Amino acid sequence: MSISSDLTYTPLFTGTDLSGWTQIPRSYGSLYPGGPEVLDVVDLFPADYEEQALAHPARWTVEDGAVVGRQDPPGSGYGGYLLSDEDFGDFELVVEAKPDWPADTGIMIRRRPDSWAGLQILVDHRRSGSIGGFFGNGIASFHAVPFTLDARYDDRGNAIGLGPDDPATSFEPFTEAKRAMLTRAADLDDFLRVWKWGDWNEFRIRCVGALPAVTVWINDLLVAEIDLATLEAPNYDPQAVQELLGPAGRIAFEAHDNDPAPGLAEERWAPDSACRWRNARIARL
Repeated sequence: MSISSDLTYTPLFTGTDLSGWTQIPRSYGSLYPGGPEVLDVVDLFPADYEEQALAHPARWTVEDGAVVGRQDPPGSGYGGYLLSDEDFGDFELVVEAKPDWPADTGIMIRRRPDSWAGLQILVDHRRSGSIGGFFGNGIASFHAVPFTLDARYDDRGNAIGLGPDDPATSFEPFTEAKRAMLTRAADLDDFLRVWKWGDWNEFRIRCVGALPAVTVWINDLLVAEIDLATLEAPNYDPQAVQELLGPAGRIAFEAHDNDPAPGLAEERWAPDSACRWRNARIARL
């Protein structure tokens, strides 16, 4: 991966333990600043979701120098985050990811420490997922993605690589409106040429501005870019978002729950799936 030679990068992980990071359970909050709570408007969640989420946070370990996130216990259906103890404003972050299939994970930036609000770079390595696009956790729940994906399967039904999602059977159909929220976006064919199935893939994320413009490269390909200062999306209020997030926030890595979206369940996170992260380093801008 080509990184900026004039920047000084600092490791985010020690490679031996989780010093500088805090494990927290999966949580939801308001859909947007001042808006309704997710658990109040989505009636598919179990009544005791918050209790169960607290009882079953994700488990984060360090294995062979990589940080690994799993549901705990495996197959519990509940997830969590690994949250940085430090805040970051403008930065360039480089990290390698190796998610299982299916594993719905991501990297949150400008995340608040006391709620789920922040901007998520998606690593939805699962059916109808997107990799390198964005989700606005608590800041309008927008889904700004350049494409959606599925696996390619062999004759026995084993996943053997990535390919396009089928619009006819998609859990979260791609629309041009989702792509239009991006200021720059890659084509799916270009992404599929650079993504390495079953191997490590390097993400470079550049975040700049009070309401930041965020650019994501994967294996040197610019996959998606969004500008939160100019974004237009339902219920998105840039001033309210800027006041909520502030000029700096935490970085978080996610292990998703098996939320109750119809059909997803273990298609989102298989019982034995894990996400892996290594060689994370950051340069302040």
